[in-house]
Amino acid sequence: MSSGHVVRYGIQLPVQSQSTIYAEPWEAGAGAADLVGIARAADRAGFAYVAACDHVAIPRRLAEAMSTVWYDPVATLAHLAAVTERVRLLSHVAVVGLRHPLVTAKQYATLDHLSGGRLILGVGAGHVREEFEALGADFERRGAVLDETIDALRAALGPDEFPAHHGKSYDFEGLGQRPRPAQARVPVWVGGSSPAAVRRAALKGDGWLPQGDPRDRLPARIERIRRLREDAGIDTPFTVGAVTEPLYVGTPGWNVGHRTLTGPPDALAESLRAYPAMGVHQIQVRFRCRSRAELTDQIDAFGAEVGPSLGTSA
Repeated sequence: MSSGHVVRYGIQLPVQSQSTIYAEPWEAGAGAADLVGIARAADRAGFAYVAACDHVAIPRRLAEAMSTVWYDPVATLAHLAAVTERVRLLSHVAVVGLRHPLVTAKQYATLDHLSGGRLILGVGAGHVREEFEALGADFERRGAVLDETIDALRAALGPDEFPAHHGKSYDFEGLGQRPRPAQARVPVWVGGSSPAAVRRAALKGDGWLPQGDPRDRLPARIERIRRLREDAGIDTPFTVGAVTEPLYVGTPGWNVGHRTLTGPPDALAESLRAYPAMGVHQIQVRFRCRSRAELTDQIDAFGAEVGPSLGTSA
């Protein structure tokens, strides 16, 4: 988890989730062709991954803020796997406690197999009570269930055609699943920024996906992950993530919001190098844009002029 490295960059796709927190107006009328065009642009531009979110159903009380537009992540990422070549496919994040781990394993193992080993399985606890209740999942115990589900998924996505897991919530053995994942070990990145989520990422994950933490909060949490892993004697590779501020490469001719980082590529790269300097390995970027064309132009500019400069001199 040292800072002497080059940071990689990925993108959570627009269109497939349209919460009012981040959706741009043009996304309301967008669809499959736009998703394909954006994923292909990210693939060409050297992005490490494209990501899709996970909600099954949104209660009416949250629909105005969250919207009800949430594409299924497995179907979406499988569709995009077929029209891209190298970019990895991240669930950010799959609420795996909503489903039996053998169902989740079947879906994501198939996705990894069909994509030639491009899956990154991002998992999280979820937060919508009504969603859990409608599906018969335990909302109050969702943290403990997620801990066990990660263990069950490790078994079910491992090399054994007949995986075994014996726990409080799930118990299975002697049940075969093929195809197996193409990867010998599917990376599991744990999402969330609560103390429990950070601990879960450190002790059970291959990486951490924070929930939009400001820069000044990241060093303490990264240090906590380092200490937790060290105390537990875990020395396997670990990917620390971050979600950047909104970006716009160049000088915008419209109001992109006061929090958006703008400017020439070298200035953006200089600002973003703060992330690898603090121990971040991958950043998730989001671009302000008024159309799919403007977004793909931003992706192209970032990949060509900003991304290659995101090393650190540390």
